[in-house]
Amino acid sequence: MSEKLPRNALRLFAHYEDAEQLSTGSPGLVMARLLEEGDTSDLQWLTGNYAESRLASWLDQHGARLLSRRSRNFWRTVLNRPDPSGEGPGDPLWPL
Repeated sequence: MSEKLPRNALRLFAHYEDAEQLSTGSPGLVMARLLEEGDTSDLQWLTGNYAESRLASWLDQHGARLLSRRSRNFWRTVLNRPDPSGEGPGDPLWPL
């Protein structure tokens, strides 16, 4: 497990003065930012450093607050997580 964020992921944390110090010790921030805005290499690093069960647990606990509806629904599908309300596949992406 690599403790520090990969260099290319630092672009997502540009407003942090100590972005190079971010590590797996700040899991909520790192997961939120990479799940919302990460590219393929960012997500490969994320899944290499955090177990799928930990990502799913984070999504259940914090995803509704920290991810957009679109990202949240995408990750619920990828991680096979039910809608917490029990009403189906999740919030509609584009409610009519």
